[in-house]
Amino acid sequence: MITRQTSLSKNIVQFCRFLRQKGFGVTIEEETLSLQALQYIDYNDHEIFFQTLRATLCHSKSQLDEFDNLFHEYWKDLDKAVDAKTKEDPKPKTAFRQQASYKAISKWLHGNGNKETEETATYSIQETLLRKDFSTVPEDEVDELMQTIKSIAKRLAAKTNRRYEFSYKTDMPDLRKTLRKNLRRGGELLDIVHRRPKRNRIKLVLLCDVSRSMELYSAFLIQFMYAFQQVYRRMETFVFSTFLKRITSLLKQRNFQEAMQLLSKENNGWSGGTRIGESLNAFVNEYGKKLIDSKTIVIILSDGWDTGNIDLIKNNMEFIHAKSKKLIWLNPLAGFEDYKPHVSAMKAALPFIDVFASVHNVESLKKLGRWL
Repeated sequence: MITRQTSLSKNIVQFCRFLRQKGFGVTIEEETLSLQALQYIDYNDHEIFFQTLRATLCHSKSQLDEFDNLFHEYWKDLDKAVDAKTKEDPKPKTAFRQQASYKAISKWLHGNGNKETEETATYSIQETLLRKDFSTVPEDEVDELMQTIKSIAKRLAAKTNRRYEFSYKTDMPDLRKTLRKNLRRGGELLDIVHRRPKRNRIKLVLLCDVSRSMELYSAFLIQFMYAFQQVYRRMETFVFSTFLKRITSLLKQRNFQEAMQLLSKENNGWSGGTRIGESLNAFVNEYGKKLIDSKTIVIILSDGWDTGNIDLIKNNMEFIHAKSKKLIWLNPLAGFEDYKPHVSAMKAALPFIDVFASVHNVESLKKLGRWL
């Protein structure tokens, strides 16, 4: 009998057992391989998710032919199990309030993530997490969403690293350009185009607002920065509220929870006010000349609410914009349809921003790749 599991990985383990009951010789190594593959694929894409499991768990043509029906049978029955569990729940289904989300995310900020949370993590339900505003994520979905953000950040960082250019050497064929060039020859490959890895000199500098007004978003954004920095090394990361703190070395910790615990032990001004101008001024004076040049993309993650000196925002944004390749400002409030950047800090910053966009859910994080 198919039962409701608490995470996507547990559902895959149960799916492997289900296949073994149907005569598939799925080994522990292949089960592990399918779980490891989740780090490198977009498992929210149905076809990619299906083909990944098919490639790692099938041994023969007969199994390949049978896999399609078994895959759909398992995940369909699993959805029914989730629906049944929902109907059995005697508690009325109410909207999660922001206060509950605040408590859940605060646990992550201080390194106290719940290791055994009850996550409804079937494949189809996972899709709804992509569009859910970070500030409304209930505690039982935080772990699963953190894993999704981690996976997306690593793929985005790898894609940013992986650039190619034309090469006269014959060691790496460019299949796409080769096929396009030989279309007029009836598809016969007479001219082979080659490529080589392009040396990527782009550097990234991230400044993340961790003040009280941003706390509902900060944990997810720091998870994104942590995972991105594990792959993309040409990156410097800072957090700020009433003052600026460089956390690049802390985010190089192998374990995210260890990094968060180290951050929580230091006085980083979490849940305090916001002095964007003073923080930007400290960044420019202490790090600006060393870190920013024409190959640097600076990304600021903040809602723009400020209790400090507005003139400092204007002066330092002007300096960063002039020295950098691109200045991106990601604001979680921009995800609301009726949002207008009317606060004085945003008005002072806008003339110097190259890209102004939202960062309120997973979908908005995925779009970051187009600007890098």
